[in-house]
Amino acid sequence: MTQFTYTAMTEAGQRVSGSLEAESEASALRLLEDQRLFPVTVAGASGTDDGKPARRKVRSRDLGVLYGQLADLLGSGVPLLRALDSLIRSTPAPALRELLKEIRAAVAEGKTLTEALRPYPEIFPTLHIAMIQAGERAAFLEAVLRNLSGFLERFEELRSKVMGALIYPALLTTLGTLVMVGALVFFVPRFEPLLAAAKKPLPTEILFGASKLVRGYWWLLLIGGAGAGFFLWLNLQTEAARRKLEAWQLKIPVVGEALRLLAITRFCRILGTMLANGVPLLSALKIAQNATGSTILAERIAECTESVRDGKRLSEPLAKGGFFPDQILAMIAVAEESNKLDHVLVQIAETVERRTNRSVDQAVRLIEPLILCFVAAAIGFLALGLLLPIFTMASALGSK
Repeated sequence: MTQFTYTAMTEAGQRVSGSLEAESEASALRLLEDQRLFPVTVAGASGTDDGKPARRKVRSRDLGVLYGQLADLLGSGVPLLRALDSLIRSTPAPALRELLKEIRAAVAEGKTLTEALRPYPEIFPTLHIAMIQAGERAAFLEAVLRNLSGFLERFEELRSKVMGALIYPALLTTLGTLVMVGALVFFVPRFEPLLAAAKKPLPTEILFGASKLVRGYWWLLLIGGAGAGFFLWLNLQTEAARRKLEAWQLKIPVVGEALRLLAITRFCRILGTMLANGVPLLSALKIAQNATGSTILAERIAECTESVRDGKRLSEPLAKGGFFPDQILAMIAVAEESNKLDHVLVQIAETVERRTNRSVDQAVRLIEPLILCFVAAAIGFLALGLLLPIFTMASALGSK
């Protein structure tokens, strides 16, 4: 048994401290929960707990469900503390349940929900915090939480759509690579003694050389591949390198269009959702700049921020560089004049998302035959390298 010291909150919101014996920290937390205490910190005898919030991982899908359930409870007139108690009891995910206990304890101390969520930026991004803060200040927190739930749901659907479309091409690439490596390691060496005395054409020499390289220096190839990957990852940490890579990706037929539409969808949905929930335009632009996933678009948004600060239009900087289609720019310009930018941006996101789905489907339909052609060409080269010397030997024997 280990001695644990704890600081916890009672149901009445009073802070209490004490110690107890338990087999593990999880057991100590259960004992406190049985006593109707909500732990703030729990430390063992070694005192390893530094009082900082533990880093944990919560899926976006679970977070969206949490926002929706909290909105339902608040909409039914349930006070925030009781709503959090209900969520703690009903949440199946252990990490999220422990997080809710800490949030509940902070709210019981008199903090707002925004202040209770802010110590966990790895779970609650700046986008969520800004919207919830605006909802609390303007007394429409329920609507904000509902919008956040729908926002995360749509993003998960789009993400699942893209990831699902890439599964088959990735599977083809992996299987093709494994087949070629297996052939070079196990199949090609069986032909080397048979063709030792034969005149070898260039494809056969290349094939045998590749086989010897893979069999004799596989460890060097692995180290070289890992080193190249690490070097590429290190270079991509710089803003300039990410911009060059993105500019190259956008030039790829069909695939570049899909990536561009994905970034536009994120920008319009994020900015429109924040504006609809009371976040000021300048603050919303700063948050959207880091949330679109596009370096080139982030540059345009930074220019937009300066333009809006100077009292100018949002659509003018967006028109630079040709990132946004003219149709979308025209809709944004009209929305600015009619003061309906939040509504129009969400509408644009809905429209562009449908176009994005079509572009993703087109990109996948383009990638699949390209991968199949590449695999077929590799297998054809393998067959050519092995059969050419056999045909040469057969022709020589037939001519005698």
